[in-house]
Amino acid sequence: MKVTNYLLGYNDLKIVQDTEMFNFSLDSVLLPNFVTLNKNIKNILDIGCGNAPIPLILSTKTDAKITGVEIQKSVYEMARESVKLNNLEDQISIINADIKELKDKLETETFDVITCNPPFFEVKDESKLNKNDYKTIARHEVKLTLEELMKISRKLLKNNGVVSLVHRPERLVDILTTMRNNNIEPKKIRFVYPKKNKEANILLIEGTKNGKKGLKIYPPLYAHDENGDYTKEVQEYFK
Repeated sequence: MKVTNYLLGYNDLKIVQDTEMFNFSLDSVLLPNFVTLNKNIKNILDIGCGNAPIPLILSTKTDAKITGVEIQKSVYEMARESVKLNNLEDQISIINADIKELKDKLETETFDVITCNPPFFEVKDESKLNKNDYKTIARHEVKLTLEELMKISRKLLKNNGVVSLVHRPERLVDILTTMRNNNIEPKKIRFVYPKKNKEANILLIEGTKNGKKGLKIYPPLYAHDENGDYTKEVQEYFK
């Protein structure tokens, strides 16, 4: 069932969601608050934009043009509705396409920034998956692998452009290796913990195309306090 909600903590932004699909999560709030933005950025690409939470939040932080790409038609339609609902059609464009095919139609070195909340899980021989199921596509690398994502980023990013991901800590070595193999130099990392004394469950990582060596590890971010409420830092992201 389709519903319209205020985007978590953003009382001036609304988002169209389907209660039978994933609702957007903390991941989609953390990434646009982690990615490096500056006044010179003109074009941003969000790969696998879902119902557009990341483009919507980015629109509050930059005047750059934002393009969201979503492979699933029904999700794309919700993203379009969300953009229209917020009167952001002049800034945000949503495309219904497979980025692996679209990349060949887009001009090389077009984007200053690429963001992505990609599928986290590798598909293994023993994986029993419905490869057309919405949740499978969102969670597993059936439509887009890490290697494909970095190859696409290398092609579409301008020199010194950045690709910023929210992922899972257990894939860190895969991400670092794949970035380096595609001329993307890892530049900053932040681990997110559900609360103190728990293992990290979210990884924020950014790399620069043809960047110089030099990786910064940011202080840990704790999502919840001992009472289960969002910490002050996370609450700041919602203002």
